[in-house]
Formats: sequence, C-alpha cells, structure tokens
Amino acid sequence: MRAIKVVWLKELRESFRDRRAVINAVLLAPLIGPVIFVMITNIVLNREFEKAAKPLPVPVVGAERAPNLMQGLAEMGLAPLPAPSNPETAVRDQTAEVVLRIPSTFEQDWREGKPAQVEIIYDSSRRDASSQVERLNAMLEMYGKRSGAMRLMVRGLSPTLSTSIVVARRDQATPQARGALLFAILPYFFVLTGFIGSMSLAIDTTAGERERQSLEPLLLNPVPRTHILAGKLGATWVFSILSLCLSIIAFALASRVVPTEKLGMTFELGFSFAATVLMLMLPLLLLVVILQTLVSAFAKTYREAQTLLGLLQLIPVVPSILLTVLPLKPQLWMYAVPLLGQQLAIMELLRGEVVQPAQMSVSLFVTSIAVVVAFMYTARVYKTERLGVSG
Repeated sequence: MRAIKVVWLKELRESFRDRRAVINAVLLAPLIGPVIFVMITNIVLNREFEKAAKPLPVPVVGAERAPNLMQGLAEMGLAPLPAPSNPETAVRDQTAEVVLRIPSTFEQDWREGKPAQVEIIYDSSRRDASSQVERLNAMLEMYGKRSGAMRLMVRGLSPTLSTSIVVARRDQATPQARGALLFAILPYFFVLTGFIGSMSLAIDTTAGERERQSLEPLLLNPVPRTHILAGKLGATWVFSILSLCLSIIAFALASRVVPTEKLGMTFELGFSFAATVLMLMLPLLLLVVILQTLVSAFAKTYREAQTLLGLLQLIPVVPSILLTVLPLKPQLWMYAVPLLGQQLAIMELLRGEVVQPAQMSVSLFVTSIAVVVAFMYTARVYKTERLGVSG
C-alpha cells in the first residue's frame, strides 16, 4: 500500500501542476455539457414562447372566398399575409414557412352544408414550420367544430349528436417525469464528463511518460508493476470523480435557469439524486479509467494516444442512441450491461422514480467484475518489457 500511495501522490501532484489536465477535469469536462444544454434549450424555448405569444403570420391564397373563416381565424390570432404567386415554390424556397390555400370550391361546399376543404402547404422537413403548422391546424379544427355546432343548432338539433365518443385523456406523467424528457441527454453527459476529465491524465501517466522517457526509470524500481499501475489508476480515477461531481453540481444549477415551469415540468437534482448517481458511476468511471490507460499503453506518443482515445470516446454514444431511437422498457438483464445499465438507472432517477435494489446490485456487481477483468489484462500489458521503451 505504501508503494501505491507514493505513486498515487506523485501522479496527483504532477497532474495538478499540469494546466491542461486541470482545465479538462475542472472546467472543460464539467461545464461543457451544462453550458451547451442551457444555451440551446433556452434559445429554442424562448423562440417558441415568443412565437406563441404573437399573432401567427400566414400567407393566405383565396382569402376573399371565405370571409367568415378569415374573420374567425383572425379572432384566434391569425395574421393573414398576401398570397405568393406559387405557394409550393414559396415553401420550398423558405420564403414562407406555411401557406393556407382556400380552393375555389370552398364557398359552394359551404353553402350546401358539405365539408369545405382548405389546404395547409408546408415542408415537414423544416423544423421551424412544425409549431406554426400545429397552431394553424388547431385554429382550423376549432373553427370547424364551432361552425358544425352552429349548423346543428340552426336545424334544432343538439351539437352533441355529432359526437358519439368523448375521449378523456388521463396523463399519468408527473411534472418530474415530463422534465426527464427534456433532460434525457443527461446520462450521456455524465459518462462523457468522466471520460474527458480523466483522459489527459490517463494519457500522460503512460503514453506521456513513455514519450518523455520517464516511465522506464519508474518501472525499474523494485516495486511490483501492479502497484505502480494501481497508483496511476487511483490518481486518474480521482480526476474522473471530481469531474463528475462538478458536472452534477453544474447541471443542478443549470436546471434553475431553464424555464421548465412554463412547460408544466419540474426538474430537481437533490442530494439523494447526486449520491445515487455517484454510487452507480464509481465502478463505471474506474472501468473507463482502466480502458483509457490500457489504450494509452499501446501508444508511444501523447498525440497517438489522443487519437486512439478519441475513437474510444464514441462508445458511450451507443447506449444513448439506443435509448433515443428505441425506447426500451427496462429489464433486469439490461442493468448488467455496463454503460446501458447506468444510463437506464439515471433515467429512472430523472423521472422521480426509485432504482430498485436488485437493479442497483446487478449494475454494480457486473461492472465491478468488468473492472477486475480489465485491470488484470492491463496489468499483464504493464508487465511487458516493451512498455518502458520509448521512441
């Protein structure tokens, strides 16, 4: 233990003197996720809120054919604009996000009591148009229901005759669970934070020392190389844990800046959440540190190790993509898969639910086994003679 402690303190001392490692662990890794998330979320939400508060400007083709419709839509917030010469071209060229067209048959169908058709011309591949299309469609549906009810009342019939089924939607999602949809990317940022926070130190303690020709004198000491490896891993693990803790604090502060209450959401990252996430992530962060050190052991220069670890950094993206594209119902065996199990558990916490003891135990146990296996293999690599050779 004394040899491990000496190496551990040596690596920590050298790392805290390295500005690059400190910046990665204390500033870049913990803050890049919250800053990007808050900026993008606030820009998108404020833009949508601003659009919803203002009248909806829509070019209308054939507005003179339906004056009553235009008056009703204007009362709901529609601001009609002059019609473009070619609505389809205007939408494709993005000179108009959405166009309302009233066909020439509208007036005759309306007089005869038939369903009168109107056309909403838009491009579904343009995200900016989606909110305006939904808002315009809601206006038209509301006007259609109101007009249909008046037709029945004029004929002495109850408007309820046209409604055979009334659907009552009972949303079981809590405000906290709805907030989890907005913060679904959080588990990936936690993993990425630990990865970035430890990457510089993991590279420097192996590939960096090989390049500086200081690793060989260290390995020549009469100390088992597993002890030297353990000391280096311990120091790197400290930086990874520090980055994760700072990231949790940064996201907790960032959640107060995002206007979730306007969306009917709540998002709280309290002490219990932070403690559970830290417990789940500790063995995973150690596994990441070991893999980073293992990859760095095969690199002879700092730059080569950076390239290799850049590829390794893509692995945490896979579970995040799976959870986004394929909404999986959590099963107990999924918690046995490192990375996937941690991300599923963090998502449960974000929804305000409790991670079951069996799920927690499976995740910690399997990840710990992976840590032992990875450490044993890395220790074998550290025992090879070529490790200390530079150049």
